[in-house]
Amino acid sequence: MTSDVEQVLYISLCMGFSLLVSAWLFFRITGGLFNPEVALALLLVGAIKPIRFVLFVIAQLVGSIVASALVRVLTSQNLSVGTFLQQDINLAQGVFIEMFITCALVLSVLMLAAEKHQATAFAPVGIGLTLFACHLFAVYYTGASMNSARSFGPAVIAGFYSDHWVYWVGPILGSLLGAAFYGTMKYIHYGKLNPGQDATNDLEAAHVTEEVRRNEV
Repeated sequence: MTSDVEQVLYISLCMGFSLLVSAWLFFRITGGLFNPEVALALLLVGAIKPIRFVLFVIAQLVGSIVASALVRVLTSQNLSVGTFLQQDINLAQGVFIEMFITCALVLSVLMLAAEKHQATAFAPVGIGLTLFACHLFAVYYTGASMNSARSFGPAVIAGFYSDHWVYWVGPILGSLLGAAFYGTMKYIHYGKLNPGQDATNDLEAAHVTEEVRRNEV
């Protein structure tokens, strides 16, 4: 019988590193989007078009259902892969926990993948580690969904329950919050706060910094 700490670490590592590898594999093909809330944020910031957003969400929901069905067929019928609120977590707490951890995940995608810079090639690493960290915090309380499709598929196969809406409302609010925060930073030209981050040498960094200062005068 594993302890709660071991179980949390096991789930967090599995989820975080599976996303890291999957996102890295498909990053150059589809952008590695497996999450309707991430797709929504990318739509809101103008990174993808509405038709692509709709197709992504359909694929994500269908993929989740098929994956959940495979898990049910290939493993024990008693294996629970759904997301549920713990008994001591009320609905409001569940919504806000899902909102904040989804916001963190969305921001990692927007800042590392949607925003093009020298570290973009390593975006899957940062995104996977963000998912890992969010699971460490929230998996014990809400199951750490951060992804409506991730909760929808198991619910279709195993049955819906009354609190399922939490895993739509919370992540969608988190997506809106993350997109709004990212949009605000872009609006105030956040790159000017620390210019030269993508410079390849000190001389180039100094030149970029000087250009920014000159434009501010």
